[in-house]
Amino acid sequence: MVTLYHWDLPQALQDRGGWMDSAIIDHFDNYARVCFEQFGDRVPLWITFNEAYVVSWLGHGIGIFAPGIHDPGVGVYTVAHNIIRSHVKAYHTYRQHFQDRFQGKVGITLDIESKEPLTLRQEDRYAADRAIMFKLGWFGNPIYGSGDYPEVMKRYVGEKSRRQGYTQSRLPAFTEEEKRMNKGAYDFLGINHYTSNLINNHRDPNSDVNYEYDQDMEVRADTCWPGSAGATHLSTSRRVDGPDENGEHDISRIYYYRNYTNEMLKAIKLDGCNVEGYTAWSLMDNLEWTSGYNDKLGLYRVDFNDPNRSRTPRLSAQFYKQLVKDNGFVRGKGVMSFLHEQE
Repeated sequence: MVTLYHWDLPQALQDRGGWMDSAIIDHFDNYARVCFEQFGDRVPLWITFNEAYVVSWLGHGIGIFAPGIHDPGVGVYTVAHNIIRSHVKAYHTYRQHFQDRFQGKVGITLDIESKEPLTLRQEDRYAADRAIMFKLGWFGNPIYGSGDYPEVMKRYVGEKSRRQGYTQSRLPAFTEEEKRMNKGAYDFLGINHYTSNLINNHRDPNSDVNYEYDQDMEVRADTCWPGSAGATHLSTSRRVDGPDENGEHDISRIYYYRNYTNEMLKAIKLDGCNVEGYTAWSLMDNLEWTSGYNDKLGLYRVDFNDPNRSRTPRLSAQFYKQLVKDNGFVRGKGVMSFLHEQE
């Protein structure tokens, strides 16, 4: 599996407008075409974009990720629009020119938290659904749904835009031909999920032009690395909870992977979802854009003080190895029995 774009735009293209400029669509297609041609015989699965939301909102909305642009109400939607169109064009390029030769698959990876209502009130349930549509649906609905943005998103952004004096919605519109090309432009869907949110309805009086204010809801949970909504079904701790957890005896990470893969099993067995695979983040400690080397997320510990960057498997690496070897859960071989075997 190869990702074509993981937030690494060449500076020369950024200087020409980057993802703000629709010319990027053809540039990305040309780049994808070269990759398909050169590596297609060895790559069965292609991901066009990793976490398109991050590129759009964190990179161009609030600007805490590269390229550091702060345009939270207009540019953020323009960037997302160009990313969707870039994915769609690259997908059709593969289907038309490389599918018969390489028999590969092309998809996109989107990130989403579990969005749960803060209360059982109807307005909070609607707000939680709206939060999903404004994030997962923003990119997912054009490709995996109707070919267009979610109706609730078009309505909310359109109404806010009119009240702010815009003659048209700040959310760009797809042409009918673009909708036709968008719809079904995928072979698989990649989902990145790390934590959970609690959502409540909140009609934001703030008149600032801002993607977050467009949604009329509040996130009422800590959105940092630890699992944030304990009442939700996918909430587990991703971060560490003791001094040794940064080292090699990382039990909380073991439970994290165990719980997440168990939820995947439920999705397959109970919900009938067509789940083709699960990948762990991350193989080794790495650089995170806003926290540097502070977050230790790897199955392997990296000594960044060592010029050789020596790597040591954590206990979670052994657990994950066994999980893959067993292809799931074996009766009588839970986390506790695994830990006893390591003593």
